Amino acid sequence: MRTSQSRTPSAAPQENAEGTRERHLGTLVREHEKALLAYTEKLLNDRHLAEDIVQETMVRAWHNAERLRDGEGSVRGWLLTVARNLVIDRSRSGFHRHEVTGADMFDPTQRDHADAVVASVAVAEMLGSLSAEHREVLVHTYLRGRTLREAADDLGIPVGTAKSRQHYALDHLRRRERSTPSPALT
Repeated sequence: MRTSQSRTPSAAPQENAEGTRERHLGTLVREHEKALLAYTEKLLNDRHLAEDIVQETMVRAWHNAERLRDGEGSVRGWLLTVARNLVIDRSRSGFHRHEVTGADMFDPTQRDHADAVVASVAVAEMLGSLSAEHREVLVHTYLRGRTLREAADDLGIPVGTAKSRQHYALDHLRRRERSTPSPALT
């Protein structure tokens, strides 16, 4: 009986401390949650991830309740710093880079490249329908990534000529594309 009486008095102060801690955390949440959420959402551009960061920030506040209650500096400043550090940690982690380890790493699925093959055949056919002068301007500007000035210099023609050839070539391809019926899937 003595044992049960000795436990009761020592348990009461601990429950009071926990109750005080919970009330303090409740006050922190009410006063700072909206500001923390707005701040982290602005940093992350992701509402759900921002909510996770705010929750983790509040957990850390729970663990450091004594420090925050003692009035060492700004509570909101401490919370914002913790949230910012959590955002930085998350961005540096493998989670942010979508790195995954496991069995899937050893069994990569091959993407179907049929669409790319069909597209390249269609582009080759379309380019074949152009005159050599029009085709070479498009090859220089679109496939080789050159500017009109660079293409004109390479081809030994004025920039205005290169520009008009590009315009007429694209116009021809647009008209051809509109008049060609889409292939039916079988």
